[in-house]
Formats: sequence, structure tokens, C-alpha cells
Amino acid sequence: MKKIIDLTHTINEDMTVYPGNPKLSLKEVSTFEKDGYSVLEMKTITHNGTHIDAPFHMVQGGKTLDEYSLDRFMGKAIVINCSKQKEISLSFLQKHKTEISKADFALFYSGWSKKWNKKSYFGAYPVLTEEAAGWLTKFKLKAVGFDYISIDPVTSTDMKLHKVVLSKDICIIENLNDLDKIPEGMFDFYCVPLKIEHADGSPVRAFAVI
Repeated sequence: MKKIIDLTHTINEDMTVYPGNPKLSLKEVSTFEKDGYSVLEMKTITHNGTHIDAPFHMVQGGKTLDEYSLDRFMGKAIVINCSKQKEISLSFLQKHKTEISKADFALFYSGWSKKWNKKSYFGAYPVLTEEAAGWLTKFKLKAVGFDYISIDPVTSTDMKLHKVVLSKDICIIENLNDLDKIPEGMFDFYCVPLKIEHADGSPVRAFAVI
């Protein structure tokens, strides 16, 4: 029997958001006691929590999420352990060339998800060098994913790595969780966004089936 591993952070009002982004809010608009039923209002942006970036997020004229068919958000994935790296260099990535060439999704485990909801989450996580990011775009990947808040350093002002990847029609998944629970090797991965018209991004429910 196959096992499902949830790779998504729980959405709540106290969760980490990118510096400057509005925090998510949850409000009860109907309750059983008052109305006989329960309805929760949620206000958020498309890039809070575990989410996926569409090319349109950073590339003028790039695709929005609703332009992709559902199979864009599922496929074979690998986890690359970069937890001991200060940066994700080309020479480091090239050691994983064979696995990457067979995958639809390359997911990077840094261990940063353990810092979720802590100030240290905004620290110096290991990011791709621009050379390594460009090399990754040569593969037929549907998306690359990370267990931290951004493919770029949190101090970035030009979002260069976003643009390198998204300009090649490869999506970006950020704030993944529990990638260390995935055993070594290829696995089935799902990261399905909400079906939002003209979406530059969306929260996802990301999970692995092994």
C-alpha cells in the first residue's frame, strides 16, 4: 500500500509571510451558535504559505497558472539534499544530473522548514547560483521547489533567480515542508493550485505518494 506524505505548511493567521506581504486573516462570518452553520472568511495574497509561482509573477507576458492543464502540477520528483551547502553551485548540481534528467520536479531540502514561524526562517538559506539556475532550466522540468521562503535571497531586490527560472516556463514552489521524510529516489509528487483566473501564483496542497 502506498504512503502519502504531506509537504504543506498549515495555513493560519500566525504563519510566516514574506517580509512586506500582508498577513493572512481568518474570520468567522457564520457560526453554528448564531446561524446554524459555519463559514470562515479567508483573506490572503497568492504567495503566502506553501505556494507556486507562475511565470507571470515575474515575467511580463509569461503564463498564468490557469493556462496550464492539471498534469502540469503532478509528476515524478526527486529531493536534492542541500542542507550542508552554503550555496547551490553548478558543480554540486551536476552530481545529480542523471536524476534531474528523469524528473518533472526538482525539490531542494535545506532543513529550513524546521525554522518555520521563527525569525531565523529569514536567514541565509542556501540559494542557487545564477549559473546553477540557468543550468537547471535546460532540463524539461515542470517546476523547482524549495523548503524556504524564496528561490532568491530574502534580501534580493531584483529577484534575478525568479526571472531566470520563470522566463523558461518553469514554475517555482516555495515554503515546502517535511522534505526530509521522503526516502531516497524518485517518487510521485502533486502540487495542485487553486483554479484562479489569471493567477500569478496560488497556495497549493503539496504531497508525495511513495
